[in-house]
Amino acid sequence: MRIVLAEDSVLLREGLVGLLERFGHQVVAGAGTADELIAAVGEHSPDVVVTDVRMPPGFSDEGLRAALQLRSEQPGLPVLVLSQYVQRTYAEDLLDSADGRGVGYLLKERIGHVEEFVDALARVAAGDTVVDPEVVRQLIRHRRDPLSRLSARELEVLALMAEGKSNASVAEALSVSEGTVSKHFGSILGKLDLSVDDTTNRRVLAVLAYLRG
Repeated sequence: MRIVLAEDSVLLREGLVGLLERFGHQVVAGAGTADELIAAVGEHSPDVVVTDVRMPPGFSDEGLRAALQLRSEQPGLPVLVLSQYVQRTYAEDLLDSADGRGVGYLLKERIGHVEEFVDALARVAAGDTVVDPEVVRQLIRHRRDPLSRLSARELEVLALMAEGKSNASVAEALSVSEGTVSKHFGSILGKLDLSVDDTTNRRVLAVLAYLRG
């Protein structure tokens, strides 16, 4: 297979190149940033893309977001994402892209199981979906418990709202502005997937979600 490989660590990238070549594959381009990854795919039209989640400049989720962009532009492009951790939101988006065909999400520790890793890559390139068991466990737990999506501060805000406090009272209790409370509440609504429909009281729905949790 012709592969574009995105990994900011030169040592790991070269190690993966050597590993893949041992199994008869060709790494047509190596990328150290998300922008380089996108450019390399456009130039080489690979059979499959392998990318890390964390890439420069922010070292957060640039590689995963680049993978989503590539999938949106080329729905049939097979992509295998490697990560040291589970980035839940974008992982779900990736698996939802094009009905999840030709995508994979593995934790980097799987690279140590060489045959397993190479087999997963071949399956993704063939259109299968390959997901690390730990990723599956975390996604299932995340969907069962929507409150797990909230930050510690957002949980504090929601707990105070559940006590019947107004935005002003919440702001006073947390020593922040009412504007900050409003921003937190907007984020809470988004993370809990509550409708923007004006006919429903979203504050009540959010509090009910908290109490059920």
